[in-house]
Amino acid sequence: METVLTAEDAPTAVFTPAERRRAIVAATVGNGLEFYDFITFAFFAIQIGHTFFPSENAYLSLMASLATFGAGFITRPLGAYVLGGYADRHGRKSSMLISMTMMGFGILLLALTPGYATIGYAAPVIAVCARLIQGFALGGEVGSASIYMMESSTAQRRGFTMSWQGASQSIAATIGSLVGLGLAFVLTDDELSSYGWRIALLLGATIVPFALWIRNSLPETMEMEDTAPVPNNGLRSYLRPIVCGFLIIGSGTIATYIFQYMATYGQNTLGLSATLSFAGEFANNGISVVTVIIGGILSDRHGRKLLMTGPQLLFCLSIVPCFIWLTTERDAVSFIGANLILSGVTGFIYGSVYAAISESIPREVRARVFALVYSIPVAAFGGTTQLVVTWLLEVTGEPMSIAWYLTAISFIGLVSMAMLRESAPSVVSAKGAPAAQT
Repeated sequence: METVLTAEDAPTAVFTPAERRRAIVAATVGNGLEFYDFITFAFFAIQIGHTFFPSENAYLSLMASLATFGAGFITRPLGAYVLGGYADRHGRKSSMLISMTMMGFGILLLALTPGYATIGYAAPVIAVCARLIQGFALGGEVGSASIYMMESSTAQRRGFTMSWQGASQSIAATIGSLVGLGLAFVLTDDELSSYGWRIALLLGATIVPFALWIRNSLPETMEMEDTAPVPNNGLRSYLRPIVCGFLIIGSGTIATYIFQYMATYGQNTLGLSATLSFAGEFANNGISVVTVIIGGILSDRHGRKLLMTGPQLLFCLSIVPCFIWLTTERDAVSFIGANLILSGVTGFIYGSVYAAISESIPREVRARVFALVYSIPVAAFGGTTQLVVTWLLEVTGEPMSIAWYLTAISFIGLVSMAMLRESAPSVVSAKGAPAAQT
């Protein structure tokens, strides 16, 4: 039996325009804060390694720091399952408040923990525990915040609305890299390792009270009509978006954390200054804030698949030329330019990806399934990507190895995007195709 759902069949959200804007702000601020802290750790991996894992071997210190960063991914699927399920049973808003409170605690615990020189082995143990708490919180945050944004939107603007999920990550990373750039300007290398990275984390913690206040003021979308009704006839009815989603998010996660590794890559591999490395990081995150929103808007008009596969193909073809340029020249123009090109192109796909996956999942399990589809590949690849890249660069001694690795992974994402069904209401209704099948 086949059930056809078109844009006309879908009930519209009962949010007012002002409430929709507040919903976007609330989810973006909270989601952005959580990613700010998570990503800031990656930017300051070298300095945090010196604090908690001092060693005469700089490579071992960095690897220990990146392993601690990776620990935060272990608990992401658990947070996705527990808090995602809570969001499906008790509401998206309650789950978002819980995840934000936990994340605030994790930020403070990591930022205020004394270093190894002061409390010995207790320092790295506490740092790992803080990362586990943060990972649990972020695993649940992604599902509840993303689905909240989707359910508060009209059917014709879901791509734009959900693009702010990706934009919030880029905004957070942009602010984090700007903070890193500013600290690199005013502090010495020793000061960055001693307390500069703590300042960066604590700046993020100051947003927690505001984020909790604005989230608490929001209405609950679970009490409203569903803007994307999808028949729920068991796992088989939405297995394709789950499998394709795993592969797409996995590919995108590797690309994202390679981009977040560029500050370390610039310093360790290319021999660039900390200032220039953070400037490149700022550029690659700043441009994606713009392109992810444009991509979301265009996907509402022209469909999810076109705005996923087109930019992804261009990204795959641009990786090697861009890395040849930056590894050959090793100057400000090539490093910042390559970051702008690659991050700008790939930014177009994320609004489409989040909308396409969430539109294909029944409401009864939407928050948990979306959170798991997101968090499992992020846990598998996000926590290991920077370790793998650092190891790959070390054993090959070839700066271009990172480009070939990224290209291969990105082609897997491209194939998965092509296999995902079109779900944009405007395109589905125009073609008379089913938005969901049973």
